[in-house]
Amino acid sequence: MEQYKIFSGTANQALAREVANHLQIALGKITIKKFADNEIFVQIQENVRGKDVFLIQPTCNPGNYNLVELLIITDALRRASARRITLVVPYYGYARQDRKDRPHVPISAKLMANLMIAAGAHRLLTMDLHSDQIQGFFDIPVDNLFAASIFIENFSKVKDPKNWVVVSPDAGGIVRARFYAQRIGCQIAFIDKRRKEANVSEVMNVVGEVKNKKAILVDDIVDTAGTLCNAASAIKKSGAIEVFSCCTHAVLSGNAIDKIEKSVIKEMYVTDTIPLRKKSSKIKVLSVANMFAQAIYHIHIEKPLGELFLE
Repeated sequence: MEQYKIFSGTANQALAREVANHLQIALGKITIKKFADNEIFVQIQENVRGKDVFLIQPTCNPGNYNLVELLIITDALRRASARRITLVVPYYGYARQDRKDRPHVPISAKLMANLMIAAGAHRLLTMDLHSDQIQGFFDIPVDNLFAASIFIENFSKVKDPKNWVVVSPDAGGIVRARFYAQRIGCQIAFIDKRRKEANVSEVMNVVGEVKNKKAILVDDIVDTAGTLCNAASAIKKSGAIEVFSCCTHAVLSGNAIDKIEKSVIKEMYVTDTIPLRKKSSKIKVLSVANMFAQAIYHIHIEKPLGELFLE
């Protein structure tokens, strides 16, 4: 069995260290620095010839920099003769640009896939892709993990599930909301909204019964938090007792954290696929390190990942 190595870019070294700790191995030694003109320099500081290599790097903000860093490290590993390179991208940036929804626009999620493959990736390991079709953008194997089990564990022991309701912030997330509701044992609802422009949404009404219930808003990505906070407000106005939230990727751009602090949301659970920019009394971070560690080991020993997926 070939030895395996784990390397990390600069985007989320805390998660990478935790993954390595779960696997009881040290992170690979690598030099990453910027020249005066901000060009990225990378040098792998140990032998990876013939090794099974895993590179952990989400393409979160600053997305363009982290993406280029990912590509350059991948190229360095390929040229150092790594046997197989698995890109572990906990948060896949540009995932929301996955189709042509208007004239003369790119499908940037596909472009990202092309770049990763061109750089030398043999496999992608990620979590909660914004849309399943992105897996088809790759001509290499893609493993898409789900954070649902981590969130559901927080709510699985709730008393009187009939007094709870899982809410999707839009119609597109109903399947996700239904899955959570089935596992928790409660009902579902969703927000009927219309988006005027990118990052701006208008909540219309709540579809489903939320009155006198504790609500859980579930989503995969929270960016500016406008949709989330408006949805929470609409749920509260519709008679909900309390509003909780959970999302996998806490992008939280601009003043999103301040919005959440001022919102009616009681608690918000997020994962560490993206480092939290600043602390918040309402935001609780749950680690996905153990799940990624298990997936990495399964891939290395060629064991199916089925047990890590939720049906």
